[in-house]
Amino acid sequence: MRAIRRVASAALLGVTALACSAPAAAAKGDPDITPFGFSVLPTTIAAGGQVTLRVDRELGRCRGSVTVTSGIFDTVTIRPGHSSGTAVIDWDVKIGAMYRVTFTCDGVSGSTDVSIAGGRPVVPTPVPLTPHGVHAGEGGSLAGFDLKEIGLGAALIAGSIGAAYHLSRRRTGDDGA
Repeated sequence: MRAIRRVASAALLGVTALACSAPAAAAKGDPDITPFGFSVLPTTIAAGGQVTLRVDRELGRCRGSVTVTSGIFDTVTIRPGHSSGTAVIDWDVKIGAMYRVTFTCDGVSGSTDVSIAGGRPVVPTPVPLTPHGVHAGEGGSLAGFDLKEIGLGAALIAGSIGAAYHLSRRRTGDDGA
């Protein structure tokens, strides 16, 4: 009888944990839930910026090509075997607006939103290369130490090793020897 109670308690606890961990979107019947994961990074971008479109193919629930569409960039196709692609945001998007990005794979579609930030993307400027090496300091492991500091450090290390050896070799009176 006790074994049945234990098994029943464990089963009830497992079912409760499983029910409590169900995604809230699945409970609401969200139409953007797909058997595959997807994301747009960054989720806030300036006009002319570049976003990365990612698809989670880990569980094999998206085997075919992924078509990513939106009103803010040209359609992107992510080929089978690949998990990401990039898109450049159009220059004529409305600043402060949210746009929908839709991922479609194997006949299943899901969407997420992208916000448009103000300003223009910062284009990094190339750093000119110098024709010769740089001066990177004094170098070596002895830079900044004098002979007295090195000797003191070596004496401390030797002393601690000697003390540890002595204590490990010393017999206590409880050994019976």
